[in-house]
Amino acid sequence: MESRSACCPAITPTIYLSANMTARFYYPGSLSSGQMMVLPMNISHHAIRVLRLKQGDTLILFNGRGGEFSGSIEHIDKSNCTVRLSKFHEVERESPLTIHLVQAVCVNEKMDWIIQKSVELGVSHIQPVTANRSVVRLSEARAHKRRLHWQQIAIAACEQCGRNHVPELLPLQSISEWFSQQLTNKPKNTKCKLAYRFMLSASANKRLTEYPSPAREDSITLLIGPEGGFTDEEEKAAFSIGFMPVRLGPRILRTESAGLVAIAAAQTLWGDY
Repeated sequence: MESRSACCPAITPTIYLSANMTARFYYPGSLSSGQMMVLPMNISHHAIRVLRLKQGDTLILFNGRGGEFSGSIEHIDKSNCTVRLSKFHEVERESPLTIHLVQAVCVNEKMDWIIQKSVELGVSHIQPVTANRSVVRLSEARAHKRRLHWQQIAIAACEQCGRNHVPELLPLQSISEWFSQQLTNKPKNTKCKLAYRFMLSASANKRLTEYPSPAREDSITLLIGPEGGFTDEEEKAAFSIGFMPVRLGPRILRTESAGLVAIAAAQTLWGDY
């Protein structure tokens, strides 16, 4: 049975605004300047009931295809919010690094925390996996529901942090399935985006600071194990497809903090921090 964690409270995809923030909302459909539109019920509810926006208030909409639209609220009734989009802004806040996070799933609150914070830190793709020592086991139906929930967490994180591209959140796989998939798809050209594949390991000798800056076309894949770590067989499988063991200082990090620290370190060394 999954337990609640005091250090990682349950995360719900709700955004609250400070006095100087403009409300941002993700809308997956087409957007254009001058467009008048009624916001979907869930966005209208959040704008009216949670953020307490009023007629005339400004807001920002983005659809994940790049850039954002500024607009204002034209009309509010009991449950609907009508807005008019005024101008498109070709602004991006994406990291120069392409970071793939392969994260062994953990209990709900911790996994929510990882999804939210990794998006805020600038991750590009998130691949949840189950490993031999994973505590959490999800049926196919539950895994599908969790993916939808995690996607909403990622969207809310983008709304909050200003990103206009929502990171891809891939379907849950077993680590063995994912390894096999990577081996099958491994390109013959070694100059392709495989240069930096790091598996976090407390027994590793090298640190991130010992690696040179990745080329602009290279991606970074971070492999994070479950609470009990990867088995020897899983580590060998990771090495066979090009993963390099790396440690983040002399202290052992929990699974819910290891990936986030690694992303922040990569951003500091080679990204936009």
